[in-house]
Amino acid sequence: MPRWWLALGPVDNWVEAFQKGNIWGLKGSGRPELAWETIAPNDKVLFYVTLPISGVIGFGTIRTKFKQDKPLWAQEVQAGKVLWPLRFEFDIDYLVPREQWKEHSASSERLRTISRGGFQAVDEDIALEAVSKFEGVSLGEAEPQRLSEHSRLIESLLEAGRLQKFIVQKEYPMGNERLDAVWRRVEGSVPTLVFEVQIGGDTYHALGKLKHAFDIWNSRIFLVAREQERGKVKSLLAGTFHEIQTHLRFIEVSQVQDLVKQKRALRDLESKLGII
Repeated sequence: MPRWWLALGPVDNWVEAFQKGNIWGLKGSGRPELAWETIAPNDKVLFYVTLPISGVIGFGTIRTKFKQDKPLWAQEVQAGKVLWPLRFEFDIDYLVPREQWKEHSASSERLRTISRGGFQAVDEDIALEAVSKFEGVSLGEAEPQRLSEHSRLIESLLEAGRLQKFIVQKEYPMGNERLDAVWRRVEGSVPTLVFEVQIGGDTYHALGKLKHAFDIWNSRIFLVAREQERGKVKSLLAGTFHEIQTHLRFIEVSQVQDLVKQKRALRDLESKLGII
């Protein structure tokens, strides 16, 4: 079973960590070094922001750890030396949008007490208690089998984005609307890719949301639907939504699982070769 870790830092350090490619660093001696030595790939890490937030803003999966002798973060560049040489890369499994960190962070008395000890392993029940406070997030093994087809497709799209090291989010707010799934390159950026999953619903409304995402963010836009919907989509793109006709990409539902399968295979091959 993967272990859970608690990584702590101020707001600016977390913003920079996400911008630098999802990298965290620890001091090269004492308890941090002992903890770093036991980190393993596929371990989980909670992103804990210290004062004034004092809470978890998301979590991820540790991929690799390494030592670095070159400055990376602004504090290190300014100091002209490496302050946190023990580093690890992680994939983001879930991240609260930057503007909501204060309002929607997850915390508990136990977490606040533990956080005083710095970077460390935490009991799984404490970690899962924090994760459970994030809306729509589940780590259960059996849960995907009970999801609707619409929800399963969204979860697959999110997994595909994570495998490609995007920051992913479902039910992403856009004014009074919510988008099914988005991929962002860095924390704080607008969605780079936007997906609407259309299974027996209102295709017109789905295209309207995608058009709005394209208009305000210049996002790459995708509609996931069954093959029999392709004709209706083409008709709407030739008429009402002609502005996005050359921008929208249609993904047939069976292609979503193919996409995830291929990305998993690539990740496995890269892991075997030691590339990641």
